[in-house]
Amino acid sequence: MALTDQAIDRIKDMIVRGELRPGDRLPPEKELSERLGLSRSSLREAVKALEVIRVLSVRRGDGTYVTSLEPSLLLEAISFVVDMHDDASLLEVFQVRRVLESHAAGQAAQRRTDEDVAELEAEIAGAAASADVPELVEHDLRFHGRISQIAGNSYLSSLIDSLSSRTVRARIWRGMTEEGAVRRTLAEHRAILDAIAEGDADLAAALTSAHVAGVERWLRRAARP
Repeated sequence: MALTDQAIDRIKDMIVRGELRPGDRLPPEKELSERLGLSRSSLREAVKALEVIRVLSVRRGDGTYVTSLEPSLLLEAISFVVDMHDDASLLEVFQVRRVLESHAAGQAAQRRTDEDVAELEAEIAGAAASADVPELVEHDLRFHGRISQIAGNSYLSSLIDSLSSRTVRARIWRGMTEEGAVRRTLAEHRAILDAIAEGDADLAAALTSAHVAGVERWLRRAARP
């Protein structure tokens, strides 16, 4: 194992064991390198790597701190990875999204409150059938994002959000090439909301799966030579 990888593992171990907690400042570089039995150059490289994935935050002139370690922060890198894939690879991402979002909808149907339903109602009411594609994209992200929040699992919500980066572009392409995308999307959202409002977890999950599969099907056609 490379020395930098060893340094990364040892810092991670300190966090896992609770020696370093969210918001804690790391010991000075010299002290920490001696404590871990590693060179200062290896430690610096490890810190840089952990900063990139948002585990550590380097504050110039102040020191290096452990971040909040919130799921939304640690999963940000996934958006970058997803953005780098082509249409064929993106199909696999959509297969994952279909599983996650359908599960989130089912959970939301079991946990929703009247206030949650009212927020989703307002979101759909605010999205006119005459909306252009960019407006539809923003509505779509808010609608699905709120459902994942209602599901009550921060890791699930953050993971779905991270996988939605290229999804935005896919929906724009879909709207540009298919007539009726706005009307169809709003109708599908209405059906999902009705199932959630009625507390029907199975139906909410099935409708969400079909909804995401519609974009997946378009991508599959678009990826063909």
